[in-house]
Amino acid sequence: MTDDILLFSYGTLQYPEVQKASFGRLLEGFDDEILGFRREMVEITDPDVLAKSGERFHPIVIPSANIGDAVVGKVFKITKDELAAADAYEVSDYKRVEAKLRSGAKAWVYVKA
Repeated sequence: MTDDILLFSYGTLQYPEVQKASFGRLLEGFDDEILGFRREMVEITDPDVLAKSGERFHPIVIPSANIGDAVVGKVFKITKDELAAADAYEVSDYKRVEAKLRSGAKAWVYVKA
């Protein structure tokens, strides 16, 4: 496994059942925050995502006008194949971008499309 792909999750990708269904394993991560974003909720209608997460409403982050805003989450070290699996899990409401975290690390994160 490569350790140079970092994925920041503030939502359902932290759930053990979603990790097992999407990656075939549980991910190990550390706490961090994405800066300059705030959290909202989005309704999910994709049956596969609903089955994996068990939740109809998922968090989504959007850029904030308040630079002091931050969203707490976890950073996971993943492989290229696992990043593709995460892309497949996320619905079209999300897009993947690289963002700087409070720790100084840069990680992929799914934000509002």
